[in-house]
Amino acid sequence: MSSNPVAETVASLMPKARAELTELVAFRSVADFDLFPRSESEGAASWIAEALRTEGFTDVALLDTPDGTQSVYGYLPGPEGAKTVLLYAHYDVQPPLDEAGWTSPPFELTERDGRWYGRGSADCKGGVIMHLLALRALKADGGVPVHVKVIAEGSEEQGTGGLERYAEQHPALLEADAIVIGDAGNFRVGLPTVTTTLRGMTLVRVQVDTLAGNLHSGQFGGAAPDALAALIRVLDSLRAEDGSTTVDGLAADARWEGLEYGEEQFREDAKVLDGVGLIGSGTVADRIWARPAVTVLGIDCPPVAGATPSVQSSARALISLRVPPGVDAAQAAKLLQAHVEAHTPWGAVVHTEQIGQGQPFRADPSSPAYQAMADAMAVAYPGETMQYTGQGGSIPLCNTLAGLYPRAEILLIGLSEPEAQIHAVDESVSPEELERLSVAEALFLRNYAAG
Repeated sequence: MSSNPVAETVASLMPKARAELTELVAFRSVADFDLFPRSESEGAASWIAEALRTEGFTDVALLDTPDGTQSVYGYLPGPEGAKTVLLYAHYDVQPPLDEAGWTSPPFELTERDGRWYGRGSADCKGGVIMHLLALRALKADGGVPVHVKVIAEGSEEQGTGGLERYAEQHPALLEADAIVIGDAGNFRVGLPTVTTTLRGMTLVRVQVDTLAGNLHSGQFGGAAPDALAALIRVLDSLRAEDGSTTVDGLAADARWEGLEYGEEQFREDAKVLDGVGLIGSGTVADRIWARPAVTVLGIDCPPVAGATPSVQSSARALISLRVPPGVDAAQAAKLLQAHVEAHTPWGAVVHTEQIGQGQPFRADPSSPAYQAMADAMAVAYPGETMQYTGQGGSIPLCNTLAGLYPRAEILLIGLSEPEAQIHAVDESVSPEELERLSVAEALFLRNYAAG
């Protein structure tokens, strides 16, 4: 990285950044309060609020959003007449899955092989630290040249829409000229990337019932309709032979125009086992950025350990459907529900319930903010040109903000590059990426103010 005061300041702050990320990761802030204490999420929110106050933010507030979680808001005034930039991250995290499967404890930030491991280190508590580093570097080098709003969401991973609904009820709160969503990631470590599209998401819970109660499989099996077998057939109907998603009425043939994703690189990033084929058709970029994708997130049925010889009377599943830009997530949910009902065999009783939704998003990369970011990235990543890419994941707030503030320029950057393994066991962040992206964000704010 070329020597400049901003880069030098960020480099000097990295030990503090690690200490702060260690504190923030320690909060078990999963916004599922049936499984994790609410106090852990509230503790993380309070930590961020105090950090903003320390940096001179005014109007710092813990916002009680309609889904029962808290988002953290702060405002840092800039020079009179300056532009306003909103910086977004979220502090809630995915559950750690199998804690015993982690090489080091998931809520203890641990350095290993040049990376910092811990749940939320990249997605997206690291994004909170990135924003703080960028602002500190500017303050040390002449001041922050824009008005800054920070919003740290408390339930992004749950998809329950609390902050979206709060923003709609308070439309002036998050209004800005430019919005930096710090919840995406570079295409690979060292390649500066801005995400220009996001797939949306819908979550549908399916329950299949066939009997008044479980039956002995020896006495009734072969004629009694098995709810679990019926559910398996329903779930199988959602994929073609090659693994492509097949939801009746939902197009699945779009093409991605932009940076391509080589199959061998994808296999390495996804850690696909030797001999196991990829699913779907078209390019990898088509499949993960431009087309719908269904995933069975969970099934309620008896575990193998302790199973009895019974015909199951009831079974449930939670299905996620990712939908690309150009597809309405609400309509996709209706198509998914209709498909499930149409493909349930044997006249089994089926009930579907949509429990979460986020619309897809497409940004305008021709806007002035993108040039300001490209210039900043060129300094933070010498010799590299900023790339545009898609992301298969969803950030529901993006579409809400785009609807509320149609003139705002929205950019997505972040720490969730493939090696980070977000949502998986052994999630980690590259401290070098944290440093470079913090420099890039600081220089972006300066460039954007001058533009």
